[in-house]
Amino acid sequence: MNKEVYEEFNQAVYRHKLDNGLSIQMMPMTGYHKTYAIFTTDFGSIDNQFVPYGEQDPIKVPDGIAHFLEHKMFEKQDHDAFDLFGKLGADSNAFTSFTQTSYLFSTTSHVHESLDVLLDFVQEPYFTEQTVQKEQGIIGQEIKMYDDDASWRLYLGILGNLYPNDPMHIDIAGTVDSISKITPEYLMKTYQTFYQPSNMNLILAGNVNPKETINWIEENQSQREFLPAIKPERLLKLNDPSAHDVIPFRTLTMDVARPKVMVGLRGIEMPEDSHERLHYKLAIDLLLDVLFDDTSDNYLRLYNSEVLDDSFAYNLEMQRDFYFAYFSSDTDQMERFSDEIIAILESADQQIDAARTRFNGIKNAEIGRLTGLLDSPETVANHYAGKLFNGANLMDEIRELRKIELTDLYDVAKRFIVSQGISVFQIIPQHR
Repeated sequence: MNKEVYEEFNQAVYRHKLDNGLSIQMMPMTGYHKTYAIFTTDFGSIDNQFVPYGEQDPIKVPDGIAHFLEHKMFEKQDHDAFDLFGKLGADSNAFTSFTQTSYLFSTTSHVHESLDVLLDFVQEPYFTEQTVQKEQGIIGQEIKMYDDDASWRLYLGILGNLYPNDPMHIDIAGTVDSISKITPEYLMKTYQTFYQPSNMNLILAGNVNPKETINWIEENQSQREFLPAIKPERLLKLNDPSAHDVIPFRTLTMDVARPKVMVGLRGIEMPEDSHERLHYKLAIDLLLDVLFDDTSDNYLRLYNSEVLDDSFAYNLEMQRDFYFAYFSSDTDQMERFSDEIIAILESADQQIDAARTRFNGIKNAEIGRLTGLLDSPETVANHYAGKLFNGANLMDEIRELRKIELTDLYDVAKRFIVSQGISVFQIIPQHR
């Protein structure tokens, strides 16, 4: 077991890899009673084309299968994993993103037993025709519910513009039609391919004894046999890596009180090195804060002109193989909102020049915000549960953030902001 001490945070991180390939990371937090654990596979909704484990020919599985599999993992022949966690006094949950599926629990007691439940239910699949049909109905209702959620439709709308020919534009849950094609056979092929220990990681934070916990995990894993590790062969290739397939503009009419608009910016160049990738992401985050945070001249001007309001939000999402930023607001001035956002992005160099005196304050505020998150076991464990930054944790992020200078913002603006990557999606009220 490897121990890395972060002296400036008075904190240590323990890392260990089991013989079966499972990567484990633990962060004991002195004085905490809660233990939080998250068990993640490097598999999400965009991984719908791959070569199944032990086979040679590729297949395309129905959209939404990663999310469907997440739901099905809890249900066993004679029990539900949620009930087992409940009897132990633990809270449990799971989620699926574009590129990962995670299962988690938090508890203040019965940590060993809860950890066994987590490992057992994720590593013991159970699929039948009857249970699959039942889940198709449940998830179908969930999909229909989100169809009426204007904010979700806005988000999916901009993804449809940014990635019109790639799986990112498809709802993570799939469609009612696509999940109707899911079978136990598809689920098992997918499970065997992506739920190998070597494609997974387990992170624990809070009240954790590293040596004792590793013994618990090794004891649990020794009680089952695993297939030989084979690296999953994914077949995702962007239809147009240069982003010339981006749809510039679309609208949708819905029963909403006020118009909604989102501007999207698709990234093209993804750094190959994981450390450089983290630096690049953090620099873009700072760039967006410089341009759009609520202390910026841009925000104050647009707020005072009622072009945007308190619903205004912006974010960068970076996941395996792709990344994008979005900027959204409820507004009665949809065209002006999108024109202003695009103009700010396209004049980023001048905007950075004008914000020189604000840069250190923005950077220090972000360092302070992230440092404050170190008090949360959930945030510590969730932050990089996937493999995008090669196991980097929240403290690694703070260290890297400190290295970023104003000159880095000019560089990432040039690399990230390209005209063909910009798009607008509007939701218009039916009565307009």
